[in-house]
Amino acid sequence: MFEEIFRRKKVVPEKLLGYGFEENGGSYLYHTSIMGGEFSLCVTVDKIGNVDTSLIETDSGEEFTLYKTNATGAYLGDVRSAISDVLTDISGKCYRPSVFRNTQTLRLIEHVSETYGDELEFLWEKFDDNAILRRKDTGKWYAVIMTVQKSKLGLDSGDAAEIIDLRIQPEKMIDLLEKGHRYPGWHMNKKSWYTVILEDEISDEELFAGVRESYRLAVK
Repeated sequence: MFEEIFRRKKVVPEKLLGYGFEENGGSYLYHTSIMGGEFSLCVTVDKIGNVDTSLIETDSGEEFTLYKTNATGAYLGDVRSAISDVLTDISGKCYRPSVFRNTQTLRLIEHVSETYGDELEFLWEKFDDNAILRRKDTGKWYAVIMTVQKSKLGLDSGDAAEIIDLRIQPEKMIDLLEKGHRYPGWHMNKKSWYTVILEDEISDEELFAGVRESYRLAVK
C-alpha cells in the first residue's frame, strides 16, 4: 500500500538507528503515536529495506488492520494519510536514491555522501534517472549524473551508460580531453563542463579528484 514511498530507494541502516529505530534480530523497529495518540504505529524495516507497518489501538490494545484492506471512508483515509506522513519522513531521512546500478556510480555516490554530506537530488519528474549534486553553501551544482545513450557522446554504440558531468576551468579543457575517456559536457556548457562514463574507464582516484575540483569551482 505504501510501496511507492520507498520506490527506487535503498535503506541506510545507520540512519535508521539515528532516527530512533531499534535493531531486533536483523530488522529495525520504530514506534510512534499517530492520530492524536489514538494509535501506536510500529514500523518494521528488514535488512534489505522492505517496510511493514502495524497499528495498535491505544485504548483497547488491539491491533487495527482495516487500513490494510480495500475498505474506504474518510476516517480510514485519515489513518492512511497519518501513516504515509511518518513513512515519507523515514524515507527522506533514512533512505537514499537507488536509481543507478553501475558499481563505479555507487562508489561515487557513497564517496560524495561521506566526503561532502551531499545526496542526489532528482529535479526532473520525466527524467527520473537524472540527478544533480550541489553545494549546500552556494546552492551551485558541481555534478550531474545521467543515463544516456553512448551514441550521444559520439561513440559508435547504442548502449545506455551512466555518466557524470563535472566542472573544469575552461583553459584546462583541451588538455583534459586529450587524456582520453573524457568527453565535452553532455547537455552542459562544453567550455566548462566535461563528461565521464562511469564504467571504470578512469580510476576512482581520478574521478574523485575531478569531483573535488568541480566542487571547488561551484562557488560563483
